[in-house]
Amino acid sequence: MTGRPTREDLQHQVDTFNARYPIGQRVTLRKDDGSDVDTHTRARAAILSGHSAVIWLEGVKGCYLLDRVTPVESGEVAA
Repeated sequence: MTGRPTREDLQHQVDTFNARYPIGQRVTLRKDDGSDVDTHTRARAAILSGHSAVIWLEGVKGCYLLDRVTPVESGEVAA
């Protein structure tokens, strides 16, 4: 995507993530300081305030952009 994503772009990003990955999916989060955190999702991805595709993660306050999260493709889901 170039420029600001449309509502349709964001919905597609959220729908694709939610269809592919269940709650509890292991992920690596790239934090604002550049460090990586291994964690797992604790909710479904959603559009925040009409402008950002986000996800809530275990052990992390608030939410992060989906673009900052990389699913761990091992197939493991947190219990």
